[in-house]
Amino acid sequence: MQIKSDQNKERAKKVVHGFKVREDECIWMKAGVVNYRKCDNGFDCNGCPFDAAMRKAMGVEAETTSKKAAPRWVTYLQRNYYGSSRPCRHVLTGRVDAPKICTMNYECHHCAFDQMLDEMDLSRELDPPDLVSISGYKMARGYYYHMGHSWTRFEHGGRTRIGMDEFSTRIFGPAKSMELPQLGEKIQQHKLGWAFARKGHEAGVLSPVSGTVLAINYRACEHPEIIYQDPYNSGWLMIVEPVMPKRNARGLYFGEESLRWMENESRQLLSLLGPKYEDLAATGAVPVRDLFGSLPEIGWRVLVDKFLHTGVKKHVIHRIVKDILKSGRGVDVHGASEK
Repeated sequence: MQIKSDQNKERAKKVVHGFKVREDECIWMKAGVVNYRKCDNGFDCNGCPFDAAMRKAMGVEAETTSKKAAPRWVTYLQRNYYGSSRPCRHVLTGRVDAPKICTMNYECHHCAFDQMLDEMDLSRELDPPDLVSISGYKMARGYYYHMGHSWTRFEHGGRTRIGMDEFSTRIFGPAKSMELPQLGEKIQQHKLGWAFARKGHEAGVLSPVSGTVLAINYRACEHPEIIYQDPYNSGWLMIVEPVMPKRNARGLYFGEESLRWMENESRQLLSLLGPKYEDLAATGAVPVRDLFGSLPEIGWRVLVDKFLHTGVKKHVIHRIVKDILKSGRGVDVHGASEK
């Protein structure tokens, strides 16, 4: 029984949890090609290893123009559905509720409706996430967290939305300015993704995923206080087309693991502040909303090195990442600012 439990845990780690995806049946299953298969890649079919394996097993040659090519499940949808019985693939995957007939013979790259949905995803207001308080810091359920206190949520089609968590906004306070990558620019997981500044101090933030920037939250850039006030919703920073969502997810905290990690980060912060603040925490006191603004003597660079990990040596970051990948629980990053 223990072996089976361990196998289930290992299988769960490999799944990309898509935010607000109501159905999780693989499109190959929807098309009737396989009897049972759950999507574990956020419906990013073109970047899915299972889709690639199916094409290989069936002797289908790889497409040479990936931007225009449709995944091979399209062939089977075309065979199985005709005329008014041909449902839009976004109905099949649960992306839209209303009945919708495909009028493009599943050539989605030519479909104005498909393009419209993508544009709506890039510009629409987010639904407020469910929040949970850990050691006085709010975390959003269903989000993935990076060791450098950025977050990401995988959305339908494998795209991912990125921002900063409340812990980082609380300890550094409201930013005066944000410096984000340009549209079309590529960012890389565990490497510098963007920067912010306050009171003559600057700090870089590590990117939680690798991919290409598709959209920027310009409102948050022009008014950085939004990030401070609402980091998980209106304070998002950018939308990225990730390279291999499953590989990106492996280097992040999710679910119960992320909660344990946040508890550990809170303990490290209290240890940094000293016994006086550890005693206050024991009484249930709420963390201050602007730590650096209240206690500038703690040192900006100390906070950056300890929690954002953008001022430490590369081998330290690599060690932390390896611990995340190997461990089934939150890792202890105490001493990460070693020189």
